[in-house]
Amino acid sequence: MEIQKVGVVGCGLMGSGIAHIAAAAGYPVVVREVSQELIDKGLKAIEKNLQRQVDKGILSAEAKAAALGRLKGTTQLSDVAGCDLIIEAVTENFDVKKSIYQELDQLCGPNAVFASNTSSLCITAMAATTKRPGRFLGLHFFNPVPVMKLVEVIRTIATESEVLEAVIQFAHRLGKTPVRTSDRTGFIVNRLLVPYLLDAVRALEEGVGTIEDIDNAMKLGCGYPMGPFTLLDFVGLDTTMYIADIMFDEFKEKRFSAPSLLRRLVLAGWAGRKTGKGFYDYSNPEKPIPSKGLEARG
Repeated sequence: MEIQKVGVVGCGLMGSGIAHIAAAAGYPVVVREVSQELIDKGLKAIEKNLQRQVDKGILSAEAKAAALGRLKGTTQLSDVAGCDLIIEAVTENFDVKKSIYQELDQLCGPNAVFASNTSSLCITAMAATTKRPGRFLGLHFFNPVPVMKLVEVIRTIATESEVLEAVIQFAHRLGKTPVRTSDRTGFIVNRLLVPYLLDAVRALEEGVGTIEDIDNAMKLGCGYPMGPFTLLDFVGLDTTMYIADIMFDEFKEKRFSAPSLLRRLVLAGWAGRKTGKGFYDYSNPEKPIPSKGLEARG
């Protein structure tokens, strides 16, 4: 099979990024959102990011115009019915995703492939809500999508080999490096990353070091581009806690259990950069400082 036309369901941060790179790679793209306001916002973000690439010399003005010309925004799910590959990038809520897939299953032809951008939910469970489990897989991109080179391609026990290989080739054409993984919660990256982030919070709780010292230790000692607390704030503390809870539910291991400090920060509404405060205070976004009250307790 060959993927010639792409549908994206959801035009938020991840969905708009996926639509951006698919259109830039030469694919006609139909992207759907629930309202015209959200479609306009998502398409505006794509145009802005394409212009940023032009300004940096990564893309020509002609290539930008061509990419935008390949994009179609819609509020109708039926408009993606003619696509060969439909990538879902909506909120991390199983019931919402289930409803979308059941409707798509009725709208799309039998050869259409469905892919979820989920970072934590079970791909097999989503596939089982459709009549095409063999043409269903996970395609997990990373934020920001136009910049991050990795994409996890998640095969279930039912995914057909030709579907897997077609999506691998699609990922290569997008300029990404695909890695194959199985349908276990967290896949590869979050399976290894989330326990590390949770251990950093536990280290802070136990007085091993301050927020800045732990961040600097991991940046300078391990060569990481961000320390764990900077990364937690970037990802979102609520998002990390949500993923940790799903992973703990599957594996029942302490390393996946969210520390009490993380839960209290989320309860307080300190979810990171997006709320202006997390482990760092972003009152001055250019110079964030450690949030008061979170000093090491050693």
